[in-house]
Amino acid sequence: MSVAFLLTTLIVVVTPGTGVVYTLAAGLSHGRRAGVVAAFACTVGIVPHLVATVTGLAALLHTSAVAYETVKYLGVAYLLYMAWSTLRDKDALVVERDTAPRPAARVIASGVLLNLLNPKLTMFFVAFLPQFVPGGGQGSARDLLALGGVFMGLTFVVFAVYGLCAAAVRHRVLARPRVLTGLRRVFAVCFVGLGARLAVA
Repeated sequence: MSVAFLLTTLIVVVTPGTGVVYTLAAGLSHGRRAGVVAAFACTVGIVPHLVATVTGLAALLHTSAVAYETVKYLGVAYLLYMAWSTLRDKDALVVERDTAPRPAARVIASGVLLNLLNPKLTMFFVAFLPQFVPGGGQGSARDLLALGGVFMGLTFVVFAVYGLCAAAVRHRVLARPRVLTGLRRVFAVCFVGLGARLAVA
């Protein structure tokens, strides 16, 4: 395991993106548990991309414009749906101590879909992981899985920290109505911006 791989992976994971925005929103909206569950969901959403890379299915996305564009625009549509849902759901960022926590299954489903419908993640694995695998070796698939596992581990740790930090300030931030409205708009704009960036990729 090279230092270059770990540093590059850490930079990629820490850089704010769809998963970070979703995890921050979950932590602010529903507390520490939801933030950690969202981090776990975004991590699980990496698995299909890793499997596609290892099995060679990613080559289809790389060579077939139709397949890539289909997956890409499904991802764009889902990000726009997340933006619309964030603006529509006036209770999404309300702190009420007596309310039941958001079901973990719902948090996980949304987080997994966010990463699943992002073909850029598969393209990242195709371009990034093979650079750290010795060519021609029989253990290439095993090495790819190992590197992917490290990537997923770092993703979960970093995203969980994001979620816990958001949850730590939720009561101070969300107690102010204007801040609630501003946060809702910021998250919606972030989802729209991420969708636009994916659309023009």
